[in-house]
Amino acid sequence: MNTFLIFLLVVFVGFVVFSLVRGVVAFLQTTKLDLESDGDHVARMQKRQNEMMFARIKWQALAVVVVAVLLMLNN
Repeated sequence: MNTFLIFLLVVFVGFVVFSLVRGVVAFLQTTKLDLESDGDHVARMQKRQNEMMFARIKWQALAVVVVAVLLMLNN
């Protein structure tokens, strides 16, 4: 059981890192010129940033739940 939960934890942490990197890339693609203009590109990048932030929060919450279960099982 511990092996499965640790595997799940590693997977969730991987998803957290993936979401974080995609969010940072979307942030970096929003340049100063894009922010000063009213383009569709900015709206897409802001939407992607928000989606990645919520995805990262979701994966972090699941990772915390797995850690809590591991702590309860090993106490």
